[in-house]
Amino acid sequence: MNRSRFIQQAMGLGPIWESREGWFTDHPAEITRHALIQASHDKAMAELHHLETAAPAIPEPAAQASAASLPSQQDSQLPVLPATALPDAEVDALDHLPDWEQLEQNVANCERCTLCRTRTQTVFGRGNPQARWMLIGEAPGEHEDRQGEPFVGKAGQLLDNMLAAAGLDRDRDVYIANVLKCRPPGNRNPVPEEILACQGYLQQQIQHVQPVLIVALGRFAVQTLLQSEQTIGKLRGQVHQYQGIPLIATYHPAYLLRNLPDKAKAWQDMVLAKKTYVQQAG
Repeated sequence: MNRSRFIQQAMGLGPIWESREGWFTDHPAEITRHALIQASHDKAMAELHHLETAAPAIPEPAAQASAASLPSQQDSQLPVLPATALPDAEVDALDHLPDWEQLEQNVANCERCTLCRTRTQTVFGRGNPQARWMLIGEAPGEHEDRQGEPFVGKAGQLLDNMLAAAGLDRDRDVYIANVLKCRPPGNRNPVPEEILACQGYLQQQIQHVQPVLIVALGRFAVQTLLQSEQTIGKLRGQVHQYQGIPLIATYHPAYLLRNLPDKAKAWQDMVLAKKTYVQQAG
């Protein structure tokens, strides 16, 4: 058996499995755009309230000018929200990092957004919390919501095969988490409030794990972590930085099951990830 055939078998080349409907159709950068609009609005209104209470009344024209300066939802050239930008409540949470067990309990009891009403259970993560590799996916699907673990089913099997081909064990060598901890109903794309509600949890997980390398799986995860509107096709094949941690962007396993030719590109990304890890850990 030649090397190419071995890699194909290890990565699970086989029957096509249809991914969750609608998950890859909407551009996730739109979520960041609306989140930025809301954050800018809230900040401006807070500053205006402070001026009204701490200083003489603001003349009406000045107040109108302040309101006019707020970004419109029709603006198309909004700056990209930095990956480190968090709401004040989340920044405070990072300053008071709970231990791992408490963090997991906080996620299990979370009612920060309406997803708590429709989930079966939260999906915190899986693997070794002391692992040097951290894999970050998008959001739980139907199977993940039912079992309480990320990347189960055929997509999870393909991910296991990819890790094994790279010499990694899913439970020993990596820690796997998602951007969202609850399944959006019908596997729809998240709304900005849901992303902001979960953002602090992911930040705290990264702080605990302190990975040497992050691998972002899927367009939604990649563009959320890198705060970029570029496609995975343009972002993959290079080493990015997320808060000082090298980050490799690659395709989501569910996407690969529908697009077999891109499995070869995903393998190239895994090779780059392993090379980058060796350089960082060495």
